[in-house]
Amino acid sequence: MKKINLLGATGSIGIQTIDILRSYKEEFQLKAVSAGRNIEGIRKVINEFKPELVSVQDKESAELLRSEFINTKFVYGNEGLTEVACYSDSEMVVNAVMGSVGLGPTLAAIESGKHIAIANKETLVTAGHLVMAAAEKYGVQMLPVDSEHSAIFQCLQGENSKNIERLILTASGGSFRNRTREELVDVSVEDALAHPNWAMGAKITIDCATMMNKGLEVIEAHWLFNLPYENIDVLIHPQSIIHSMVEFHDSSVMAQLGTPDMRVPIQLALSYPDRLPLMGAKRLNLAEVATLNFKEVDFKRYPCLRMAYEAGKTGGTMPTVMNAANEVAVSMFLNRKIPFLEIESIVETAMAEHNVLANPDLETIQAVDAESRIRVLEKF
Repeated sequence: MKKINLLGATGSIGIQTIDILRSYKEEFQLKAVSAGRNIEGIRKVINEFKPELVSVQDKESAELLRSEFINTKFVYGNEGLTEVACYSDSEMVVNAVMGSVGLGPTLAAIESGKHIAIANKETLVTAGHLVMAAAEKYGVQMLPVDSEHSAIFQCLQGENSKNIERLILTASGGSFRNRTREELVDVSVEDALAHPNWAMGAKITIDCATMMNKGLEVIEAHWLFNLPYENIDVLIHPQSIIHSMVEFHDSSVMAQLGTPDMRVPIQLALSYPDRLPLMGAKRLNLAEVATLNFKEVDFKRYPCLRMAYEAGKTGGTMPTVMNAANEVAVSMFLNRKIPFLEIESIVETAMAEHNVLANPDLETIQAVDAESRIRVLEKF
């Protein structure tokens, strides 16, 4: 039985991870878990899985739950998140939290020798150089949960990385893929959240609409697969059937296909190197799909993707600034404080005003992240 610590149990990826654990209680044991403010959601997880350690966002929530579940240990805040990540003799940590809060716990878990199923983009975007160096030092596997990176990971099984020509990340194009920039001026939050293919959390759905999500994935792919940005391409593929591709030096292209279901990459990360049947999965029927479409990405249409490439190539603290500004901007849009197109303007301004620091350590990254958020908020 593989022992699992789960960060972010009540978010979109966390809920689907719980669904997999529910289907395979003889294969996996949930030892420790974290949630934010969703107390009712974590109550259900505690009742069903009986984890030994639970972290929530604040002290009051921890004390409330402690009075209800006397056989469970409760912690809270960032320290609690790290305690969950490092807890016990668990073999794997699933990092499904949103935002840069996932970085510290991930590094701590790596140092404690735990393999990481990584769904938290910000961990690699802001500190890929630290995370991958630590993973190599402690002999830890970084198993991707994003469907695109999982696809590449699967395509590379048994292959020699020196033979890779390029990686091709596919993108659905998000909720506004059929609209021109002129048609985005007055779009609503509800319009942006209506993703045509995937069921995801609000923040990542907005990032898909701006294509910042794909930009973050490009930076992640750079670190996960140790490839230059010049060898990482993005292709719009509206059906989301081909999740990504790898082209080799001999011109062969390998692709991983499947219906859009995030449980597939989550379960593979949990069960690797084995595969388990996926309960309730819809099988891919290519005759039913009939047609697959592709088109190149226009950086003028999707400037956030261009900015992500620029941030990645610049390196240092630039990806941290880009990510922090984007998180704040997306939050403001979701709270109806700015229009949709203002998201990219905020990110571009933050990057233009930043003086890059090379090879930042964890403390520098955290300081730059906090400062960048304050700078954006001060303008509004």
